[in-house]
Amino acid sequence: MVRFLLSLLFGALLLTSPASADAGEQKAVLAGGCFWCMESDLEKLPGVISVESGYSGGSVSQPTYNQVSSETTGHQEVVEVLFDPATISYPKLLQSYWRNVDPLDGEGQFCDRGDSYRPVIFTSGEQQNSDALASQSAAAGELGVSESALKVEIKPLEKFWPAEDYHQNFAELNSVKYKYYRWACGRDKRLDAIWGDKARSSESWAK
Repeated sequence: MVRFLLSLLFGALLLTSPASADAGEQKAVLAGGCFWCMESDLEKLPGVISVESGYSGGSVSQPTYNQVSSETTGHQEVVEVLFDPATISYPKLLQSYWRNVDPLDGEGQFCDRGDSYRPVIFTSGEQQNSDALASQSAAAGELGVSESALKVEIKPLEKFWPAEDYHQNFAELNSVKYKYYRWACGRDKRLDAIWGDKARSSESWAK
């Protein structure tokens, strides 16, 4: 609710879109609750070129934020990460992804509830799918739980739809409002409770 109200207040903000992938660059599409938070967390990683907020997983073409947040489109809020695999591999990116979500919650993320906030790894091709499954096994091992206890869905990517301009780079351009939302939502408190000192990191998996 906090995020929804903030989004309505700042819907008029216009921003530029990230560049498309060049040869050698790769993309990953990940859902982990609020895309403002996922964008802010993942764009800090060395080797990440850009992160764009958007929608994926549903049946509606060119969905709007209001449509997706109404929980009628089947879409999740996602980020499309453009990265240089020579600097950060897809499996390394996934390590950071897992530690920035609550993988035990399949009904939403943190204070944001509903299907549009479910955690999902959208894979492109057999290699990404294989890497995603391996990361699931590693995350379960680090947490000391069965893979069936993890509620992050792994599914093929069909289409990424960019979100409205005012959602892009929200944390950077609306720092005070973003920090308040993140604190009020309890995101970091919950991440710390789940992952301990590995929360929000891309360190190697614990054995």
